[in-house]
Amino acid sequence: MSEAGKEILDRVRRLRDLISFHNHRYYVLDDPEISDAEYDRLFDELLRLEQEHPEIVTPDSPTRRVGAQPLAQFRTVRHSTPMLSLNKATTDAEFLDFHRRVLDLSRVREDEIAYTVEPKFDGLAVELVYRKGVYALGATRGDGMVGEDVTQNLKTVKSIPLKLMGNSVPDLVEARGEIIMNKEHFTRLNREREKAGEPLFANPRNAAAGSVRQLDPRVTDSRPLMFYAHGIGNVEGAAIENHWQSLHFLKKLGFRISEYAKQCRTVEEVRTYYREMLERRNEMDYEIDGIVIKVNEFALQERLGVLSRSPRWAVAWKFPPQQEHTRIRDIQVSVGRTGVLTPVAILEPVRVGGVEVSRATLHNEDEVRKKDVRIGDTVVIQRAGDVIPEVVKVIESMRTGDEKSFVMPDRCPVCGSKVERLEGESAHRCTGISCPAQVKENLFHFASRAAMDMEGLGKKYLEQMLDKGLIKDPADLYFLKKEDLMKMERMGDKLAENLINAIDRSRNPSLANLIYALGIRNVGSHLAGVLAREFGSIDGLAEQSIEELINVHEIGPIVAESIVNFFHSEKNQEVLEKLRREGGIHFPVEKKKGKETPLKGKTFVLTGALDDLSRDQARKAIEEMGGRVASSVSRKTDFVVVGKDPGSKYDNAVKMGIRTLNESEFRKMISEW
Repeated sequence: MSEAGKEILDRVRRLRDLISFHNHRYYVLDDPEISDAEYDRLFDELLRLEQEHPEIVTPDSPTRRVGAQPLAQFRTVRHSTPMLSLNKATTDAEFLDFHRRVLDLSRVREDEIAYTVEPKFDGLAVELVYRKGVYALGATRGDGMVGEDVTQNLKTVKSIPLKLMGNSVPDLVEARGEIIMNKEHFTRLNREREKAGEPLFANPRNAAAGSVRQLDPRVTDSRPLMFYAHGIGNVEGAAIENHWQSLHFLKKLGFRISEYAKQCRTVEEVRTYYREMLERRNEMDYEIDGIVIKVNEFALQERLGVLSRSPRWAVAWKFPPQQEHTRIRDIQVSVGRTGVLTPVAILEPVRVGGVEVSRATLHNEDEVRKKDVRIGDTVVIQRAGDVIPEVVKVIESMRTGDEKSFVMPDRCPVCGSKVERLEGESAHRCTGISCPAQVKENLFHFASRAAMDMEGLGKKYLEQMLDKGLIKDPADLYFLKKEDLMKMERMGDKLAENLINAIDRSRNPSLANLIYALGIRNVGSHLAGVLAREFGSIDGLAEQSIEELINVHEIGPIVAESIVNFFHSEKNQEVLEKLRREGGIHFPVEKKKGKETPLKGKTFVLTGALDDLSRDQARKAIEEMGGRVASSVSRKTDFVVVGKDPGSKYDNAVKMGIRTLNESEFRKMISEW
């Protein structure tokens, strides 16, 4: 064998060992070390090398099987028909390649192909077997041929019917789908585990898998799991001709299917669906990591056939990954507007969710210690929606021994003042009253959209204003003139005029925006609205005692103390007076919440798209009238506001008998107040 051949063989062996190692961590230990994207890259490299050199393929290669061996603790179950994995597409071009292969292999015209498309759930694949309409067996996918018998565990999942619905139920039904945990329940579970000193789950998928793979069904029963059906295995006693029919067949039997499943007649419809789901991804209650595209007609599926590990008639079009792995170059400390020191990981740049990321928050020293994050570590990072990227976990198997531990500084890295950590707090704080970092962050916050909304006045301009001595506190912004701004770099006449106009427009804020803009510690935009409704003015809020504040719903002792401390500060009083008298800011006086409002104590849930209102506008209107907005439907929900393309929340509301409002009814309700 040539030197080049030996190098290829060595690389193939190394890839097989790596993939087997990570399969074990993922499928057996429920503790993956690397992101899905990195695993896919390893697998794709091995697949490419074996395709280029078929003589080196061995029967035990990871490419010759679907997954990994099932857990030894459970009885094994052989699937009557394999639960195959799906080939993936990550780009528009790769999806079009799949479509062209479907046309070539099926030998049909473009207008004869229809696809069924669904969200790709990020959970645990399982199969449920029903004999004469009664639940008889539950099994995990395992390696696709053999899975784990988790019948008793899945029996505890409330969305799995123990008896199928309908008068004419087939003798045998094999329903296939995904066990998932929604985002809200996942966050709550991790919070409970953290309090109990237990290791945290990395994501909802791992939480779902870990919950099903419990020897004690009572543990599974305590976890808020859901089942979504997305396909069938063998069925005896029912004529089903395509995948779309199979979904509605499952729905009639009592299974939950995706409310977003859809039929597409053209390639462009599939591409539009992909874009819509990508846009909705972060708004959904549960995690999805792409869409699944299936040739609809079973006859065509049979003609297309399957490969060794995947069907030719289906593909998973994956979204850009929200988790990746990279290396920590350094750990630096940033100082926020309240003086909190936050360790930040400086990363080797990597693309996550379509955005290049070079920094990730480590939150605080306790978090660094708990995750044992060191300079030089290879780590998994994640970015979901607009959340600041964070380090999920360290890949300990990739340590070299050269990594360095991080130590929180005892002096502020910006102003040199002493750093303190109060008892009962996880945060370290700079004690410097005039710390430039705090002044800068306060200004950024004051001018932001959710505060005084000075459109166009971003960080780079505010930093220049501070550096050039044009401003020292938020009130100074209202004394700026156009000629002051012209002293700044890259500043043109029209831009300077636009910025001055944006500052002028902010002189008449709502009371809630003004309270939020002040940057009172622990008071976010929601609580600012609560305080505005309750006290009606800045003066009304400033005169409250801790005891009086605690009597307000949602205000606890920590928030109350922050508010009192803020208004008792002489420096803050000076800035407020400067804003009011010299800056010409209108301090609004609004009607207090004193009288009962129609929505006081009422709970709303929003679902679907509204024509004339954004979600934020609808939420704000409800909260201003004393109501609250919840993320999911429960027995405590009073109203569900239903827009276009509502999801499962609408179905749940109907089942529970909760009153639903269309957009016009909702608008009428809020206009009457």
